[in-house]
Amino acid sequence: MKLQTGSLARLVEELARLPGIGPKSAQRLAFYLLNAPLEVAEKLAGAILEARKSIRYCSVCANLTDAETCAVCADPRRNQEVLCVVEEPKDVLAMERVRGFKGLYHVLHGVLSPRDNLGPAQLTIKQLMARLKGGQIKEVILATNPNMEGDATALYLAELIRPLGIKVTRLAHGLPVGASIEYADEITLTRAWEGRQEVK
Repeated sequence: MKLQTGSLARLVEELARLPGIGPKSAQRLAFYLLNAPLEVAEKLAGAILEARKSIRYCSVCANLTDAETCAVCADPRRNQEVLCVVEEPKDVLAMERVRGFKGLYHVLHGVLSPRDNLGPAQLTIKQLMARLKGGQIKEVILATNPNMEGDATALYLAELIRPLGIKVTRLAHGLPVGASIEYADEITLTRAWEGRQEVK
């Protein structure tokens, strides 16, 4: 027997669609929002709508931003000769937490995955190659996740980049195989940076 109906059921159902939120967590969140002052729900709804309307992809690196270019690309103090390629915008946040990398980023928005119908055309590989042909980048660090799709994507990119005469490295596997960069701690990420190796 279904105990929740109408608006409450819809709210729980929508919250349960969020990644990492199961039915019980969705129900807890729904009851929190319903018991909180009205302005809490209004601020949350307003923040979601504002983000959806104003957040876009950086015209340079494809990271998320609310300006034409993201804060990293707009910062002249960043090393313009080193480019770190990551899968998703959340990986940039993880890398920046370490505070050890001072170069630039490029966000692929996924990895090569035939089973998910993700090929080179669905990723930002064309934009990446256009950036590299400018001649300013001397090293590309491939920081895709250490799993089958991440490794395949890194190898594919290395084959495309090497003929340009650019040094191609890969983060060392201080990251456990099958793990996501997003969840790595600062020490593990620092060791991975320090132990990166040239892709041959």
